[in-house]
Amino acid sequence: MWKYIRRYLPFAILAGIFMVGEVLMDLVQPGIMSRIVDDGVLGLNRDGVGDLHLIWLLGLQMIGLVLFGGFCGTLNNVFVHLSGQNIGNDMRKDCFRKIMTFSFPQVNHFGTGSLVTRVTNDITQVQNLVSQFVRGMIRTTMLTFGSMYCMFRLNVRFGEIVLCAFPFLVGTLAVCLRRANPLFSKLQDQLDQINAIMQEDVSGIRMIKACVRELYEKKRFGKANDALVKTQLKTLVIFALMNPVVNALMYLVVAGILLAGSFEVGKGATTPGAIMAAITYTTQLLNGILMLVMLFQNISKGTASWKRVKEILHSAPDLSDGTFDGRTEKQGEIEFCDVSFSYPGTNEKILSHINFSVHKGETVAIMGATGCGKTTLVNLIPRFYDVTEGRILVDGVDVKSYKQKDLREKIAIALQKSELFSATIRENIQWGCQNADEEAVREAAVTAQADSFILTGPKQYDTEVAERGMSLSGGQKQRISIARAVLKPAEILIFDDATSALDLKTEAQFYQALQQSHPDSTKIIVAQRIASVRRADRILVLENGSISAMGTHEELMRSCPAYQDIYHSQIGKEGEPA
Repeated sequence: MWKYIRRYLPFAILAGIFMVGEVLMDLVQPGIMSRIVDDGVLGLNRDGVGDLHLIWLLGLQMIGLVLFGGFCGTLNNVFVHLSGQNIGNDMRKDCFRKIMTFSFPQVNHFGTGSLVTRVTNDITQVQNLVSQFVRGMIRTTMLTFGSMYCMFRLNVRFGEIVLCAFPFLVGTLAVCLRRANPLFSKLQDQLDQINAIMQEDVSGIRMIKACVRELYEKKRFGKANDALVKTQLKTLVIFALMNPVVNALMYLVVAGILLAGSFEVGKGATTPGAIMAAITYTTQLLNGILMLVMLFQNISKGTASWKRVKEILHSAPDLSDGTFDGRTEKQGEIEFCDVSFSYPGTNEKILSHINFSVHKGETVAIMGATGCGKTTLVNLIPRFYDVTEGRILVDGVDVKSYKQKDLREKIAIALQKSELFSATIRENIQWGCQNADEEAVREAAVTAQADSFILTGPKQYDTEVAERGMSLSGGQKQRISIARAVLKPAEILIFDDATSALDLKTEAQFYQALQQSHPDSTKIIVAQRIASVRRADRILVLENGSISAMGTHEELMRSCPAYQDIYHSQIGKEGEPA
C-alpha cells in the first residue's frame, strides 16, 4: 500500500500536523476552565471573591482556542480527503488496468460480481482505512495519553483511578475485535455473492420472465441478502455490547474521581475546578477510546479489503506478452500446426491435433455439431487462450511471440452474442476504428446491411443504444456488431456465428458486399447453416474436436457423410440454400 501512500505523503503529513493542533486545543481547554471556576467564579486565591475580568479574559481565550482548533480541524479534513480520495482513485484505476490484462480464465476465477465488489466497495474500505488512520490514529493517541497525562498533572490520585480502568478498557476492545475480525472477510465474500446474483439476474432478466422464475430469483437473492444481514448483525451486536461496557467503565471512573475529589477537597489537596477538569479529561479519554474502537474496526475492515484488492493488483496475467510488433511481409495468413487444447483446470481435450492453413484473401468456413469446438478454435487465433499443444502462426509468426495488442490489431471479430455499449450507434460502430470518419462508418454499415434500419430511426446514427443493446432486436444488434468488425482495418476477419439472427437473404447480401469491400482480407466464418458457408473457398468439418473433412462445398457433398447430413437436414427445413 506504501506505493500509493507515498505519492500523497505531503497531504498526509499536513493533515497530521493540523490534527495535532486541533487536539492540543482540546487538551488545553479543561485547564482554562479549571482556572475560570477556581479563580474567576469561586475566587479561591482572592478570599472567596470572584474575578469577572479574569472570567472574560479566560473566556475570550477559550473562544480563540476553539476557533483555532476548528480551523485546524477543517484543514485536517481537507488534507485527509485529498490523500484518501487520491489514493483510492489511483488504486481503482490500477485495478481496472490490471483486470483489462486478465485472461478469460482469470476473469472466471474471480467472478464478475467479486471484481465489481473489489473495485468499488473494497477500495472504498481501503480508502477509509487510510483516511481514518491519518486522522484517527493521531487524535485517539493524543486524546488518550494526553488526557491521562493531564489527569496526573492535575492530581496523581485522579490519574491512578483512570490507570486502573485502562487495562479493562483495552481488554474489552481486544476481545471484541478478535471476535469481529473474521466476520469482515466473510462480509465481503457475501457481498460478492449478492453482486454476482444481481449481475446474472439483470443480464438474464428476459429469460427469467420468459420462464416465470421471478419468485425463485427473489428467494435466491433474499437468501444471499439474509446471510449478509446476519453477518452484519453479528458484527454490530459485538460492538453494540462493547460500547455500554466501555461507557460503564468510564462512568465508574467519573464516580471514583468524584468520590476521591470530595475527600481531596476536604483536605485542601485539590479544588472544584480541578475536579471539573478531571471529569472533562475523562470524557475526552472516553471519546478517545471509542474513536480507537472505530479506528481498529476500520483498520480491520480495510485490511481485509486490502487483501482482496491486492489479489487483483498482484495477479500476473496468464498470457505473457511477446516482443514481436506484428510487422511482416505476409498479411492475413494463418496456420494451425498440430494444435490441441484443453480449458485451464480440465484434462478434457476440446481440440485435438488440428492442422490447416489459410492464405491471404481466402474465405474458410468451419462447421460442425454444437460443442465440437468451433468457437474455441477461432478464439485461439487472437490468443484469448493459449494452446495446450502445438503452435498457431499468424503471418508466419507464433501468436505467443506477438505483443497481444499488435496481434489483435490484425484481427476483427464479430460474435454471435453481440456486445453493445451504452452509446450512440455511430460510437458503437466506431469501436472498430475510433478515428473513422462519417463516410467510413456509413460504408461499414452498408456492408453489414445495417444502414437501412439505422436511417429509419429519428436520430439515425446518433440514436442512443440502451444498456447491452436492449433497445434493438437480435438481428439489428448483430448487424451493428458486424459493421464494427468490418470497419476495423484488420487483415483477418472472424465471424463466429455472427449472422445467426439474420434471414438468408440479408445474410447472402452481407457476404456478397463483404467480398466486394474486403477482397484481400482473410475471412474465417463459423456457421451452422449451409447457406452461410457454401461459397467459401474451403469448409472445415469438425467432429469431436478434430477435423474430419476439408474441402469445397461440392467436394464435401461427394465425400463427407457428416456434411451431407447437415445439408439434407437443412434442405428439408429451408429449401435450396441461396
